[in-house]
Amino acid sequence: MYDVIVIGAGPVGENVAGRTASAGLDTVIVEAELVGGECSYWACEPSKALLRPVLLHAEARDMPGLDPGPLDVEAVLRHRDRMSGDWDDQSQVQWLDQAGVTLIRGHGRLSGPRTVEVTGADGGVLRVSARHAVAVCTGTRAALPPLPDLAALRPWTSREATSATRVPPRLAIVGGGVVAVEMATAWQALGSQVTLLVRESGLLPRMERFAADLVADALRASGVDLRFDTTVTAATRTTDVRLELSDGQVPHADFRLELSDGRVLHADELLLATGRTPRTEDLGLETVGLRPGDWLPSDDTYTVPGIPGDWLYAVGDVNQRALLTHQGKYQARIAGTVIADRARNRPLDRTPWSRHTGTADHAAVPQVVFTDPEIAGVGLTTDEAARLGRDVDIVDYDLGLLAGAHQHSPGYRGRARILLDPARGTVLGATFAGRGVAELVQSATFAIAGEIPLDRLWHAVPAFPTLSEVWLRLLETYRDTTASLAGGR
Repeated sequence: MYDVIVIGAGPVGENVAGRTASAGLDTVIVEAELVGGECSYWACEPSKALLRPVLLHAEARDMPGLDPGPLDVEAVLRHRDRMSGDWDDQSQVQWLDQAGVTLIRGHGRLSGPRTVEVTGADGGVLRVSARHAVAVCTGTRAALPPLPDLAALRPWTSREATSATRVPPRLAIVGGGVVAVEMATAWQALGSQVTLLVRESGLLPRMERFAADLVADALRASGVDLRFDTTVTAATRTTDVRLELSDGQVPHADFRLELSDGRVLHADELLLATGRTPRTEDLGLETVGLRPGDWLPSDDTYTVPGIPGDWLYAVGDVNQRALLTHQGKYQARIAGTVIADRARNRPLDRTPWSRHTGTADHAAVPQVVFTDPEIAGVGLTTDEAARLGRDVDIVDYDLGLLAGAHQHSPGYRGRARILLDPARGTVLGATFAGRGVAELVQSATFAIAGEIPLDRLWHAVPAFPTLSEVWLRLLETYRDTTASLAGGR
């Protein structure tokens, strides 16, 4: 018997458990794989460890006085391994121990209200019960398309793409989202000939179109074969076919891919970057009246609605509110506080932006796409504002006009956009596309979460010459535009 059971020891589960344990609640966490989860070993950490050398190398090539030479691919892969802890979770296990959280290794599934059965590697089953809460933090796995004989194909998912130990001569990627474009950026630079097959939804469909277009231009310039409205309709994996390439190499051709445009593509590896699906298919949801395999919805306190007693929580990607590690950790901080205060019979404050309410999931979700150029955004995009029927003023600025951009990279290409609430004079959304813009997104997040009026933003003076000067230019553009419209009336 424990006060709190957390299923899933990724970053989200660790943060829920750390928060409840620090509040004095006896907490156990259940994990079937590595403590640290997807982000630490197969997503955020290894992917960025592959991309950082690639992006630095590209910037160095364009900077006068620097001759970086070719990338040392083996050194990049060793760096990726170090950043992933060499797929050893002992440091994360030690953190749980120091935080006072008990770890049970095995597959956890609900077996009724407040009860979890854990099946260990040896097949033994341990039943644990919770006095106050069970938090499901099981995240997601790759969603695969319905290709015939998919298991026999053994395609890459994001896991294989971030942990591969060799560079495939030819890599076909299906998808147009963040995983697809980041892995296309990394593996093309590391030596693959990448073909990116973008489906009907387009490239980076949730980002501003101008940002996606800049990434598409850069991918083509790097040598990626970018094909739109194309996907794989059938695939076969062979082990004895060899194809002569123009440079004289004779690599192993593992895949023969039939495409929706009627063409055939040969590749050494196939990455299916076609979305995510929740890890709820074997979670015992049916024992508490929920349907296995579905996303597990939660309210703004991360409580699963419709469960008597408010003991079941869904935190992180599994609730489909915002599939991002940092947002899941934000949810975990709030969920941990809610669990602790409910255990002490303290009332919850459900007003927006309170310590018990995940308001940022709706209004201020930041994201960075680590391509060349980077994309950083938070809040609404133009398409989202239109879909929601929000009245917004759109302000654009060419980042290449900034002195700080010229200092950062000669020939700098980039663009910034903010969406403003004309009635309240506050920022509702911001998107930046260009080299080095990842560090701009937090200032935009402050502006949105803090609902800072434009009159006050005028007094936030940017240092010169930096990319952050774009804030001043955006405000000046808006002032000049509104003044011109007022004069015209």
